[in-house]
Amino acid sequence: MKYFQINNVPIRYKLIFLFLFIIIFPSIGLGSVTGWTVDRIIDRQINQNTLQVINQVNRTLEFYLNNMQNITYLTAFNPEIKKFLEGNERMQGIGETSDEYRIRQFLRGLTTLYPEVAGILVANHKGEYISNEMYTRSAKPLTEEGWYQEAVQNKGIFKIIGHPEKRNVTTHTNYKREEVVSVVRAVLNPETQQVEGVILIDLKLRVIAEAVKSVRLGKSGYLMVIDHCGENIYSPAHPLIANIPAQWLGNRDSGTFSKKVDGQYLQFIYQRSPFTSWTTIGVFSNQESALEIMEIRFYVTCFVFLVCLIGIGASYYLAHSLSRPIRQLISFMKKVEGGDLTSRYHSVRADEIGMLGRSFNRMLDQIQKFISLVEWKERQRWEAELRSLQAHIKPHFLYNTLDTIHWLARKRGAEDVAQVVEALSKLFRIGLSKGRDIISFAEEMEHIQSYLSIQKTRYRDKLNYTFDIASNVQDLYILKLVLQPIVENAIYHGIKQRRGPGHILIQAEEQDGKLIIRIHDDGVGMSKELLSSLREDLTVDFTARDKEKEIGKVQGYGMLNVQARMQLTFGSTYGLWIDSEEGKGTTVTMIHPIVRQAM
Repeated sequence: MKYFQINNVPIRYKLIFLFLFIIIFPSIGLGSVTGWTVDRIIDRQINQNTLQVINQVNRTLEFYLNNMQNITYLTAFNPEIKKFLEGNERMQGIGETSDEYRIRQFLRGLTTLYPEVAGILVANHKGEYISNEMYTRSAKPLTEEGWYQEAVQNKGIFKIIGHPEKRNVTTHTNYKREEVVSVVRAVLNPETQQVEGVILIDLKLRVIAEAVKSVRLGKSGYLMVIDHCGENIYSPAHPLIANIPAQWLGNRDSGTFSKKVDGQYLQFIYQRSPFTSWTTIGVFSNQESALEIMEIRFYVTCFVFLVCLIGIGASYYLAHSLSRPIRQLISFMKKVEGGDLTSRYHSVRADEIGMLGRSFNRMLDQIQKFISLVEWKERQRWEAELRSLQAHIKPHFLYNTLDTIHWLARKRGAEDVAQVVEALSKLFRIGLSKGRDIISFAEEMEHIQSYLSIQKTRYRDKLNYTFDIASNVQDLYILKLVLQPIVENAIYHGIKQRRGPGHILIQAEEQDGKLIIRIHDDGVGMSKELLSSLREDLTVDFTARDKEKEIGKVQGYGMLNVQARMQLTFGSTYGLWIDSEEGKGTTVTMIHPIVRQAM
């Protein structure tokens, strides 16, 4: 079973996958993060807004109850009421001039000033009372009432009782239990701190309902108020939950929680007022906030879907626009593989693919040039071999003739003639070399020795030469007839022009993976201008078709011919370098590759 390898997948599919990965996956991730963030933000905003509303409602309730507390202080400071609470003197006057009448008028004025007050009752420690709207149902002493006892226990501190429960006091309006909230405060003697009486005030629940019922939390949410015992102070007509157990709220002053009530999850947000000890609770269904979240999620999903749809189309288009020219380029390459070098990539694209196509066209142009150059080289080589064959018709006849002259010279005692003829015979034999272009280094040195031997016969004591050949280069191979033109230049342009005898030194060694051959003469040398000109001539592009024409125009034809042969055979890395100083001589350094077998 072969495993999946991404390198075998076509590039257009890779590009499509890449674009989808770059566009779609981040969009999905962004949508998910956005949805999650929106959920948290909406929940947090709902909680914050609900708490702000609850805090405002609590302030309103505290305002009304603070007014009730102020009323108890105003009532206690009234002189007639203080006299009544002390109980030491009987109430004086009759009718409208009596103390009791003035007290009732004072209490009626308070209820007029504060319409939220349903009734005010002032009871002294003897069980006597005075009220504007309230009266007792029986003759039972008010000091035995539960509300009276709670006020006494609080020792002058304002206390909220809640709904009236089994008390012997009612009002002329006959408010129901659920319609009023009672508050009490005991009045103490400032010197003895003894309870002189209790002030009872009933607060109309209508003002609390007006402050609370106008607040709506969503479509079905609402606010409700409970006291410290968990009893409802206010609840709407049709609540989602009738009563909230006190243990749900715990001991915290504010918070939020969720509960499942009658098959649906309800969200509760509450805050307790430190002044009233009442807790205002916001109740609403989780489904309402979920609907808003679902709507936002719907828009986010639509956005992600639209981005994915556009991303898929854009990915396919971009992948196709990139892969199509590559496939076209591949088709052109297949034509070239089939041998059609005339195929060309035609496009005006300025991107990397267009650059690749133009490079492909330039490569084909260079290949065609190289093929033409190789064909031209082969033709030139064939013509050269043909000319060589024509110039050396029947070489064996020439060798036999030279041998005959050699033996005739020896037979007649002309040893010098015999030596020259023998050297000339070796010179011709190595020069032909059976048509080979690469010969052994030893054969090339034998050729140079024969050439120098002939020149020595001519110049005698004026020409001297020595060899310094490393032993490890004897078995190497070298391009044929590359030393003789250089040695010839050393003789004719160096040794011949100087006064007195001259010397030629030929050195050969292997250095840095190359065969280095130096031909040094102590002749007249050359001027800087001539040296510069000759060095410039050696930089001619010998691979051009018209190289013979250019070589023919420059000086040192023999050396340039050697330079051209070496670079055409081994490349421009190899060739000749000339150093010369006028009056001291010239050194030609040949850099030849290491060749260890005949080519």
